[in-house]
Amino acid sequence: MKLSSILLAASLLIIPLRAESITGKRPNIIFILTDDQGFGDVSANGNPILQTPNVNRLHVLCSAGSISAADSPVKKRLLILGDSISIGYTPFVRKMLANELSVHRPRTDDGKAENCSGTKSGVANIDRWLLIDGGKWDVIHFNWGLHDLKHEVHGKTSERATDPPQSSVEAYEKQIREIVGKLKSTGAKLIFATTTPVPDGKLYPYRADADVVRYNEVALRVMKENGIAVDDLYAFVKPRVAELQLPANVHFLPDGYKIIANQVIKSIKEALK
Repeated sequence: MKLSSILLAASLLIIPLRAESITGKRPNIIFILTDDQGFGDVSANGNPILQTPNVNRLHVLCSAGSISAADSPVKKRLLILGDSISIGYTPFVRKMLANELSVHRPRTDDGKAENCSGTKSGVANIDRWLLIDGGKWDVIHFNWGLHDLKHEVHGKTSERATDPPQSSVEAYEKQIREIVGKLKSTGAKLIFATTTPVPDGKLYPYRADADVVRYNEVALRVMKENGIAVDDLYAFVKPRVAELQLPANVHFLPDGYKIIANQVIKSIKEALK
């Protein structure tokens, strides 16, 4: 953010507004303008790369005790749970559904989007996440898998195929079943998003697309048993990896996240019919 933008924001916080409403009372408005900054350029809105701690604090301050038009209580409530891939598409989902749904995802104390990581973290935190902003969700779009299948040794990420994954396929199934049980208890419409493809080439930490297929197969079996809708992001992305994904990276180009967001929205609207 440019210095001029910071100074403008600071001045608006300390200088009383002169305009008056029709009733003669001063309007309770603070207008903050930042220069050349899009909705997705703030880490509080889910940007996985840019770090904007000062704007994040303003976000938390301005959100406390207030309800924005996009979060009107008359709108249905959507919770998105997932790793950094979901962090990448959440801002686009929120923006495109602003007039229809109140969109939420876990956040850290400083306002950043929280990475839900693997199913171990999911089991440990799902009760807390379901109570975000009072809970009472109409629809929950969720994914786990990409962290579960990455290889680790002694709790640290590894580039070696011979080291074990964070969670074995058997542990993943047990943990995703426990998470699904908690999600079903909310009464919300549930949508599971399959894990997106891992590209060819050497990656750190080690991941293999064959493992993505195996973990997705386990998850799909669990979802079928529980009558849960599936947003097959793996099948959606796989033919378009070169177009949507960063080279030798599990993450996506900005336009890639936007395109995936459209697919996510399609699955959400289908679930709410």
